[in-house]
Amino acid sequence: MARTASENRISRRLRFRDLQVFFSVVQCGSMAKAAHELGVTQPAVSEVVAGLEHAFGVRLFDRGPLGVEPTVYGRALLKRGVAAFDELRQGIRDIEFLVDPTKGEVRLGCVDSLAGGFLAPFVEKFCRRYPGVVITVEPIQMPTLALPELHARKLDVVVSRLSKPQADDPFGDGLDVEILFEDEAIVAAGANSRWARRRKITLADLRDASWVGTPQDTLTRTLLDRAHRSANLPPPAMRVTTYSVQLRAHLLATGDFLAAMPKSMLKLNDECRKLKRLPLGLPGPRFPVAIVTLKGRTVPSAVGLFLDMLRKHVRELGL
Repeated sequence: MARTASENRISRRLRFRDLQVFFSVVQCGSMAKAAHELGVTQPAVSEVVAGLEHAFGVRLFDRGPLGVEPTVYGRALLKRGVAAFDELRQGIRDIEFLVDPTKGEVRLGCVDSLAGGFLAPFVEKFCRRYPGVVITVEPIQMPTLALPELHARKLDVVVSRLSKPQADDPFGDGLDVEILFEDEAIVAAGANSRWARRRKITLADLRDASWVGTPQDTLTRTLLDRAHRSANLPPPAMRVTTYSVQLRAHLLATGDFLAAMPKSMLKLNDECRKLKRLPLGLPGPRFPVAIVTLKGRTVPSAVGLFLDMLRKHVRELGL
Protein backbone atom coordinates (compact mmCIF):
# COMPACT_ATOMS: atom_id res chain seq x y z
CA MET A 1 0.00 0.00 0.00
CA ALA A 2 1.44 3.36 -1.02
CA ARG A 3 2.09 5.79 1.79
CA THR A 4 1.05 9.42 1.70
CA ALA A 5 3.54 12.27 1.74
CA SER A 6 2.61 13.11 5.33
CA GLU A 7 3.20 9.49 6.40
CA ASN A 8 6.63 9.51 4.75
CA ARG A 9 7.49 12.81 6.43
CA ILE A 10 6.39 11.65 9.87
CA SER A 11 8.05 8.21 9.58
CA ARG A 12 11.41 9.87 8.81
CA ARG A 13 11.21 12.00 11.96
CA LEU A 14 9.31 9.79 14.41
CA ARG A 15 11.29 7.57 16.77
CA PHE A 16 10.05 5.19 19.45
CA ARG A 17 12.05 7.13 22.03
CA ASP A 18 10.05 10.24 21.08
CA LEU A 19 6.81 8.40 21.78
CA GLN A 20 8.16 7.20 25.13
CA VAL A 21 8.83 10.83 26.05
CA PHE A 22 5.33 11.78 24.87
CA PHE A 23 3.73 9.02 27.01
CA SER A 24 5.73 10.11 30.05
CA VAL A 25 4.62 13.74 29.67
CA VAL A 26 0.97 12.62 29.44
CA GLN A 27 1.32 10.43 32.52
CA CYS A 28 3.19 13.01 34.59
CA GLY A 29 1.17 16.04 33.42
CA SER A 30 4.35 18.06 33.41
CA MET A 31 7.46 18.26 31.23
CA ALA A 32 9.63 18.87 34.29
CA LYS A 33 8.27 15.80 36.06
CA ALA A 34 8.61 13.74 32.89
CA ALA A 35 12.24 14.84 32.56
CA HIS A 36 12.92 13.75 36.14
CA GLU A 37 11.18 10.42 35.51
CA LEU A 38 13.20 9.80 32.34
CA GLY A 39 16.50 11.04 33.77
CA VAL A 40 16.97 13.80 31.19
CA THR A 41 16.77 17.60 31.19
CA GLN A 42 13.53 19.51 30.76
CA PRO A 43 14.81 21.27 27.60
CA ALA A 44 15.42 17.82 26.08
CA VAL A 45 11.82 16.81 26.77
CA SER A 46 10.49 20.12 25.43
CA GLU A 47 12.55 19.65 22.28
CA VAL A 48 11.11 16.18 21.67
CA VAL A 49 7.54 17.41 22.16
CA ALA A 50 8.13 20.37 19.87
CA GLY A 51 9.57 18.00 17.25
CA LEU A 52 6.50 15.75 17.44
CA GLU A 53 4.16 18.70 17.11
CA HIS A 54 6.10 19.94 14.10
CA ALA A 55 6.07 16.46 12.50
CA PHE A 56 2.33 16.04 12.93
CA GLY A 57 1.53 19.67 12.25
CA VAL A 58 -0.78 19.95 15.28
CA ARG A 59 -0.54 20.98 18.91
CA LEU A 60 -0.34 17.86 21.10
CA PHE A 61 -0.48 19.59 24.52
CA ASP A 62 -2.21 22.56 26.08
CA ARG A 63 0.21 24.37 28.39
CA GLY A 64 -0.93 25.96 31.63
CA PRO A 65 0.44 27.17 34.98
CA LEU A 66 -0.32 23.78 36.55
CA GLY A 67 1.29 21.70 33.83
CA VAL A 68 0.21 20.25 30.50
CA GLU A 69 -2.62 18.07 29.27
CA PRO A 70 -3.09 16.43 25.88
CA THR A 71 -5.24 18.09 23.25
CA VAL A 72 -7.71 16.11 21.16
CA TYR A 73 -4.79 15.38 18.81
CA GLY A 74 -2.61 14.29 21.71
CA ARG A 75 -5.31 11.94 22.98
CA ALA A 76 -5.63 10.40 19.51
CA LEU A 77 -1.87 9.78 19.37
CA LEU A 78 -1.92 8.39 22.90
CA LYS A 79 -4.66 5.89 22.09
CA ARG A 80 -2.97 4.52 18.97
CA GLY A 81 0.55 4.84 20.32
CA VAL A 82 -0.18 2.79 23.44
CA ALA A 83 -1.58 0.00 21.25
CA ALA A 84 1.49 0.11 18.97
CA PHE A 85 3.91 -0.03 21.89
CA ASP A 86 1.94 -2.82 23.48
CA GLU A 87 2.12 -4.92 20.30
CA LEU A 88 5.88 -4.36 20.19
CA ARG A 89 6.23 -5.49 23.80
CA GLN A 90 4.09 -8.54 23.04
CA GLY A 91 6.34 -9.31 20.08
CA ILE A 92 9.41 -9.17 22.32
CA ARG A 93 7.70 -11.50 24.81
CA ASP A 94 6.83 -13.93 22.01
CA ILE A 95 10.41 -13.94 20.70
CA GLU A 96 11.74 -14.64 24.21
CA PHE A 97 9.23 -17.48 24.57
CA LEU A 98 10.18 -18.95 21.17
CA VAL A 99 13.87 -18.83 22.11
CA ASP A 100 13.11 -20.54 25.44
CA PRO A 101 9.56 -22.00 25.74
CA THR A 102 10.10 -22.58 29.45
CA LYS A 103 10.15 -18.83 30.15
CA GLY A 104 7.50 -16.15 29.90
CA GLU A 105 5.10 -13.92 31.81
CA VAL A 106 1.36 -13.98 32.52
CA ARG A 107 -0.36 -10.92 34.01
CA LEU A 108 -3.77 -11.97 35.28
CA GLY A 109 -6.61 -10.07 36.95
CA CYS A 110 -8.99 -12.15 39.05
CA VAL A 111 -11.66 -11.69 41.70
CA ASP A 112 -10.70 -12.95 45.15
CA SER A 113 -13.29 -15.72 45.37
CA LEU A 114 -12.04 -17.28 42.12
CA ALA A 115 -8.36 -16.81 42.88
CA GLY A 116 -8.78 -18.80 46.09
CA GLY A 117 -11.02 -21.40 44.43
CA PHE A 118 -10.41 -23.24 41.18
CA LEU A 119 -7.51 -20.93 40.20
CA ALA A 120 -5.24 -21.71 43.18
CA PRO A 121 -4.64 -25.43 42.46
CA PHE A 122 -4.41 -24.68 38.75
CA VAL A 123 -1.66 -22.08 39.22
CA GLU A 124 0.26 -24.56 41.38
CA LYS A 125 -0.04 -27.21 38.63
CA PHE A 126 0.95 -24.74 35.89
CA CYS A 127 4.01 -23.55 37.82
CA ARG A 128 5.18 -27.16 38.29
CA ARG A 129 4.92 -27.81 34.57
CA TYR A 130 6.38 -24.47 33.43
CA PRO A 131 8.77 -23.31 36.19
CA GLY A 132 10.18 -20.49 34.07
CA VAL A 133 6.85 -18.73 33.49
CA VAL A 134 6.25 -15.88 35.94
CA ILE A 135 2.61 -15.26 36.95
CA THR A 136 1.30 -12.03 38.46
CA VAL A 137 -2.26 -12.12 39.83
CA GLU A 138 -3.88 -8.74 40.53
CA PRO A 139 -7.16 -8.45 42.47
CA ILE A 140 -10.07 -6.83 40.65
CA GLN A 141 -13.52 -5.76 41.70
CA MET A 142 -16.68 -6.39 39.77
CA PRO A 143 -19.54 -6.27 38.78
CA THR A 144 -18.90 -4.42 35.47
CA LEU A 145 -16.52 -4.93 32.57
CA ALA A 146 -14.90 -1.54 33.17
CA LEU A 147 -11.58 -3.31 33.96
CA PRO A 148 -9.29 -0.25 33.61
CA GLU A 149 -6.08 -2.27 34.10
CA LEU A 150 -7.00 -4.55 31.19
CA HIS A 151 -7.92 -1.64 28.93
CA ALA A 152 -4.63 0.05 29.88
CA ARG A 153 -2.85 -3.17 28.82
CA LYS A 154 -1.33 -3.65 32.26
CA LEU A 155 -3.05 -7.04 32.40
CA ASP A 156 -3.05 -9.73 29.72
CA VAL A 157 -6.31 -11.38 30.74
CA VAL A 158 -9.02 -11.21 33.39
CA VAL A 159 -10.91 -14.16 34.88
CA SER A 160 -14.08 -13.03 36.59
CA ARG A 161 -17.78 -13.47 37.13
CA LEU A 162 -20.13 -11.54 34.86
CA SER A 163 -23.02 -9.72 36.47
CA LYS A 164 -24.82 -9.21 33.15
CA PRO A 165 -24.48 -10.28 29.50
CA GLN A 166 -21.64 -8.60 27.66
CA ALA A 167 -24.08 -6.90 25.28
CA ASP A 168 -25.86 -5.25 28.24
CA ASP A 169 -22.68 -4.06 29.95
CA PRO A 170 -21.79 -0.45 29.06
CA PHE A 171 -18.10 -1.41 29.17
CA GLY A 172 -18.42 -4.56 27.05
CA ASP A 173 -17.35 -3.03 23.73
CA GLY A 174 -13.83 -3.85 22.64
CA LEU A 175 -13.62 -7.03 24.71
CA ASP A 176 -13.61 -10.72 23.89
CA VAL A 177 -15.51 -12.73 26.51
CA GLU A 178 -15.23 -16.52 26.66
CA ILE A 179 -17.44 -18.39 29.15
CA LEU A 180 -15.51 -20.93 31.23
CA PHE A 181 -18.47 -22.28 33.22
CA GLU A 182 -21.85 -21.30 34.63
CA ASP A 183 -22.19 -20.75 38.38
CA GLU A 184 -25.19 -20.33 40.68
CA ALA A 185 -25.93 -18.62 43.99
CA ILE A 186 -26.56 -20.68 47.12
CA VAL A 187 -27.03 -19.93 50.83
CA ALA A 188 -24.43 -21.35 53.24
CA ALA A 189 -23.86 -21.56 56.97
CA GLY A 190 -21.29 -23.09 59.30
CA ALA A 191 -21.48 -26.90 59.28
CA ASN A 192 -22.07 -26.90 63.06
CA SER A 193 -24.53 -24.00 63.17
CA ARG A 194 -28.20 -24.32 64.08
CA TRP A 195 -29.11 -23.54 60.49
CA ALA A 196 -27.12 -26.47 59.09
CA ARG A 197 -29.08 -28.97 61.19
CA ARG A 198 -32.41 -28.08 59.59
CA ARG A 199 -33.71 -30.28 56.76
CA LYS A 200 -36.25 -27.74 55.53
CA ILE A 201 -35.90 -24.00 55.56
CA THR A 202 -37.43 -20.97 53.85
CA LEU A 203 -36.38 -17.37 53.50
CA ALA A 204 -39.12 -16.42 55.96
CA ASP A 205 -37.38 -18.60 58.58
CA LEU A 206 -34.25 -16.45 58.19
CA ARG A 207 -35.82 -13.06 58.85
CA ASP A 208 -33.89 -12.54 62.09
CA ALA A 209 -30.67 -14.21 60.94
CA SER A 210 -27.28 -12.49 60.97
CA TRP A 211 -26.07 -12.10 57.42
CA VAL A 212 -22.57 -11.46 56.08
CA GLY A 213 -22.26 -10.53 52.43
CA THR A 214 -20.62 -8.63 49.65
CA PRO A 215 -21.50 -4.98 48.85
CA GLN A 216 -24.61 -3.89 46.97
CA ASP A 217 -24.77 -4.62 43.23
CA THR A 218 -22.57 -7.70 43.49
CA LEU A 219 -23.99 -10.87 41.99
CA THR A 220 -24.94 -12.95 45.00
CA ARG A 221 -26.17 -9.91 46.93
CA THR A 222 -28.42 -8.93 44.02
CA LEU A 223 -29.88 -12.45 43.73
CA LEU A 224 -30.41 -12.69 47.50
CA ASP A 225 -32.28 -9.39 47.60
CA ARG A 226 -34.31 -10.37 44.54
CA ALA A 227 -35.30 -13.70 46.14
CA HIS A 228 -36.55 -11.89 49.24
CA ARG A 229 -38.61 -9.44 47.21
CA SER A 230 -40.12 -12.33 45.22
CA ALA A 231 -41.18 -13.87 48.52
CA ASN A 232 -42.71 -10.52 49.63
CA LEU A 233 -39.97 -10.11 52.24
CA PRO A 234 -37.69 -7.14 52.82
CA PRO A 235 -34.08 -7.68 51.73
CA PRO A 236 -31.93 -8.88 54.64
CA ALA A 237 -29.81 -6.37 56.52
CA MET A 238 -26.10 -7.21 56.43
CA ARG A 239 -24.40 -7.39 59.82
CA VAL A 240 -21.04 -7.52 58.03
CA THR A 241 -20.30 -6.38 54.48
CA THR A 242 -17.01 -7.41 52.89
CA TYR A 243 -15.39 -8.75 49.73
CA SER A 244 -13.04 -10.91 51.80
CA VAL A 245 -13.64 -14.63 51.30
CA GLN A 246 -11.56 -15.41 54.38
CA LEU A 247 -13.60 -13.14 56.64
CA ARG A 248 -16.94 -14.42 55.37
CA ALA A 249 -15.87 -18.07 55.74
CA HIS A 250 -14.51 -17.47 59.25
CA LEU A 251 -17.67 -15.77 60.45
CA LEU A 252 -19.85 -18.56 59.06
CA ALA A 253 -17.67 -21.36 60.42
CA THR A 254 -17.33 -19.95 63.94
CA GLY A 255 -20.56 -18.03 64.44
CA ASP A 256 -24.25 -18.02 63.65
CA PHE A 257 -23.97 -16.15 60.35
CA LEU A 258 -25.46 -16.88 56.96
CA ALA A 259 -24.19 -15.87 53.53
CA ALA A 260 -25.18 -16.09 49.90
CA MET A 261 -22.24 -17.18 47.77
CA PRO A 262 -21.38 -18.82 44.45
CA LYS A 263 -21.70 -22.60 44.46
CA SER A 264 -18.18 -23.00 43.07
CA MET A 265 -16.77 -21.02 45.98
CA LEU A 266 -18.32 -23.39 48.52
CA LYS A 267 -17.09 -26.39 46.52
CA LEU A 268 -13.53 -25.30 45.72
CA ASN A 269 -12.25 -22.70 48.22
CA ASP A 270 -10.26 -24.17 51.09
CA GLU A 271 -11.59 -21.49 53.45
CA CYS A 272 -15.12 -22.85 52.93
CA ARG A 273 -14.49 -26.48 53.93
CA LYS A 274 -16.31 -26.00 57.26
CA LEU A 275 -19.42 -24.59 55.60
CA LYS A 276 -22.59 -26.30 54.45
CA ARG A 277 -25.10 -25.46 51.76
CA LEU A 278 -28.60 -24.94 53.14
CA PRO A 279 -31.62 -26.63 51.49
CA LEU A 280 -32.76 -23.32 50.11
CA GLY A 281 -32.77 -22.24 46.50
CA LEU A 282 -32.23 -18.72 45.24
CA PRO A 283 -34.34 -18.27 42.11
CA GLY A 284 -32.71 -16.44 39.29
CA PRO A 285 -30.35 -16.94 36.39
CA ARG A 286 -27.07 -18.75 36.66
CA PHE A 287 -24.12 -16.46 36.12
CA PRO A 288 -21.02 -17.15 34.07
CA VAL A 289 -17.34 -17.17 34.95
CA ALA A 290 -15.43 -15.90 31.95
CA ILE A 291 -12.04 -15.24 30.39
CA VAL A 292 -11.90 -11.59 29.29
CA THR A 293 -9.31 -10.18 26.88
CA LEU A 294 -9.01 -7.07 24.74
CA LYS A 295 -10.52 -7.54 21.28
CA GLY A 296 -7.88 -7.57 18.57
CA ARG A 297 -4.95 -7.64 20.99
CA THR A 298 -2.26 -10.23 20.30
CA VAL A 299 -2.10 -12.77 23.12
CA PRO A 300 1.54 -13.58 24.03
CA SER A 301 2.54 -17.23 23.63
CA ALA A 302 2.96 -17.86 27.35
CA VAL A 303 -0.51 -16.41 28.01
CA GLY A 304 -2.03 -18.62 25.30
CA LEU A 305 -0.38 -21.64 26.91
CA PHE A 306 -1.77 -20.61 30.29
CA LEU A 307 -5.30 -20.21 28.94
CA ASP A 308 -5.27 -23.53 27.07
CA MET A 309 -4.26 -25.34 30.24
CA LEU A 310 -6.84 -23.39 32.27
CA ARG A 311 -9.67 -24.48 29.94
CA LYS A 312 -8.62 -28.11 30.30
CA HIS A 313 -8.41 -27.74 34.10
CA VAL A 314 -11.97 -26.39 34.28
CA ARG A 315 -13.28 -29.24 32.10
CA GLU A 316 -11.62 -31.78 34.40
CA LEU A 317 -13.30 -30.20 37.43
CA GLY A 318 -16.69 -30.69 35.77
CA LEU A 319 -17.85 -27.18 36.59
